[in-house]
Amino acid sequence: MGDVATPDDDLLLKNFFAEVSEVERENEVHRILSCFKLNAFEYLNLPFDSSLEDVKKQYRKLSLLVHPDKCKHPQAKEAFGALAKAQQLLLDPEERGYILNQVNNAKDELRAKRKKQLKKDTASKIKSLVDEGKYEQEFERSDEFQQQLKLKVREILTDQEWRRRKMQKRISEEEGRLKKDEEEEKEKWKRKREHEEQWEGTREQRVCFQLERFYEGRKEGEMIFWQISSCLVIVTVLQLVFLHTQVKKGEIRPPKLKTEDATKSYVQRPVKRG
Repeated sequence: MGDVATPDDDLLLKNFFAEVSEVERENEVHRILSCFKLNAFEYLNLPFDSSLEDVKKQYRKLSLLVHPDKCKHPQAKEAFGALAKAQQLLLDPEERGYILNQVNNAKDELRAKRKKQLKKDTASKIKSLVDEGKYEQEFERSDEFQQQLKLKVREILTDQEWRRRKMQKRISEEEGRLKKDEEEEKEKWKRKREHEEQWEGTREQRVCFQLERFYEGRKEGEMIFWQISSCLVIVTVLQLVFLHTQVKKGEIRPPKLKTEDATKSYVQRPVKRG
């Protein structure tokens, strides 16, 4: 099997770690912890075209270098965990495919940028045409291009992560809003049920109260009726007394009772004294 270490590999690793000093172990811990967190290739210090076998070998080498049992650095455990996570991501087809897809996007952007530059540089453009693309292939294998590619991949991965977090934030806010609306709706129905139960519980009390108000109103109406009737009787009596007094003085006579005689007037006029 390709992923099984041979005795020669074990011997080479053993000799390698025998020569590694504690300073080198600590430097490797610092390198791992300072890596760009979104690029697993940087943690393992591998190029983007590394195979799965390369990933496994490099992880084995670096993990032994910073293993907490062998490295005295206080953050050796953290670096060891970062390496394990990086290997897990690169061995996962979906995660590895995502990173390589961003690498391809970065290459396309750098190639387009270089193409614009070559249009201005006539000598480089002619050389590129004569070499039938070999000039560009050599450039992409150069340290300059690899460094540009590394930085461009960082830029693209950062942008994608920012977009993902913004989307996740919106989703979380929307879920929170829906949850809040649901809780408010539940609380509304709860208050409504409590109000209905309270209303039903006080039905008998409300009926008794309405009956009491009815009878009190009836008694109050009767009292007002008798008061008004008494006032009318008093007013009538006073009017009769007043009229009787006026008759005695000869100023006016009391009206006659209604009669069927059409020749007689129903209004008594004052008597003229001669």
